[in-house]
Amino acid sequence: MNAIIHPDLLFPAEPGVRSLARALYAAVKDLPIVSPHGHTDPRWYALNEPFPDPARLLIVPDHYIFRMLFSQGISLESLGVPRLDGAPVETDGRAIWRIFAQNYHLFRGTPTRLWMDYVLSHLFGIDTSLTAATADSSYDAIAEKLADDAYRPRALLERFNIEAIATTEGALDDLRWHQIIRDSGWNGRVVTAYRPDAVIDPDFEGFSDNLDQLADITGCDTGLWKGYLDAHRTRRAFFKTYGATSTDHGHASAETANLSDAAAEELFNRIRRGSTDERERRLFRAQMLTEMAKMSLDDGLVMQIHPGSLRNHSAAMMARFGRDKGFDIPTHTDYVAALRPLLDAVGLEPNLTVIVFTLDETSYSRELAPLAGVYPALRLGPAWWFHDSPEGMRRFREMTTETAGFYNTVGFNDDTRAFPSIPARHDIARRVDCAFLARLVAEHRMREEEACELAIELAHTLAKKAYRL
Repeated sequence: MNAIIHPDLLFPAEPGVRSLARALYAAVKDLPIVSPHGHTDPRWYALNEPFPDPARLLIVPDHYIFRMLFSQGISLESLGVPRLDGAPVETDGRAIWRIFAQNYHLFRGTPTRLWMDYVLSHLFGIDTSLTAATADSSYDAIAEKLADDAYRPRALLERFNIEAIATTEGALDDLRWHQIIRDSGWNGRVVTAYRPDAVIDPDFEGFSDNLDQLADITGCDTGLWKGYLDAHRTRRAFFKTYGATSTDHGHASAETANLSDAAAEELFNRIRRGSTDERERRLFRAQMLTEMAKMSLDDGLVMQIHPGSLRNHSAAMMARFGRDKGFDIPTHTDYVAALRPLLDAVGLEPNLTVIVFTLDETSYSRELAPLAGVYPALRLGPAWWFHDSPEGMRRFREMTTETAGFYNTVGFNDDTRAFPSIPARHDIARRVDCAFLARLVAEHRMREEEACELAIELAHTLAKKAYRL
């Protein structure tokens, strides 16, 4: 173990509890990784080409990194983030890396710092701190390794011991990259997930045109409510042929509705004609979450709901750079009233799995854990996004375990675009969970053999079961 990553990272300070955490961690640290939800690019695995320079691999696509740098006055253009209008941005990877290295101190105490230290250390063998003085030498060391076949995407997936990984594609995606993966005969397990936001959310750019395209793809008449629903069923079935076991829904709220067939059809007709009534548009999104849950009951796809983010908070940055550029901000989110229509419809079904995430931590103990602790269809997703941190993971366990237990949660998923950081994220989650379990053993609330079983469940088995992988 080199100097950057301490062997007792995130373990309790008290020696006896730390010893327990070490023993639990030893049993899980080398388990295969199940990555059931994320946003890595399937073309990486399809083409298996060398990754580009260090900056384009580790900085340019990672909003965790460039949002922090932008907050300190560093422009996205100087970090190589493409503009929608095609205006010039920095293209010299070394120049981008130097900016990052010079400002690495900004990440002290953040999970990004933990992930990046892990990547630099474990993946690239760099055992010195990243600073302005070490910028060029670290860049050269990483670039040299990226030129090696052992650092191509498929080799890394195998090196990372990833048993299965899910990418996320929109409803209109032709899944060509997944077809190439399949045709290649490679035995790495890369599956897709169905993300229908572009054809469910009336506020999504190009929504009407998207429905026309959905009709063209499926042969279903998306001018009619029945045809529109059939188009979703057709696409879901298509995604399943490429290994999909889940759907994903990134709505601003968890609001659901359960309208009668006639009322839902009437609402759809108004939306299809371009209704500008915000109440109707919000109601349509809510109704579609319930429709998706009903379809999941029929076709077995696990449903994920990721609500509570006010996406693209800055209109100016959205216009300049587009989506997913660090300006998604958590909001207060209701679940008790919001999910009730969906749960009234399908919540008592034991063969349905609806995994709910949150960016509003105040809802864990008050709403989400009590709901998941009684409804058979409901499960809690792990600490997510802004809370995908040691502190966030600890808070998640502390606020949910007493009411929902462990088995109404679904293990860990990394939900990342940053492929090299996947082992780091899973390792940190395993360390945090082992520390939490060690505390329960030390307080005589759990036997050590039970904690060992649970550590394995949390690290590997629960995700595999929940996502039907």
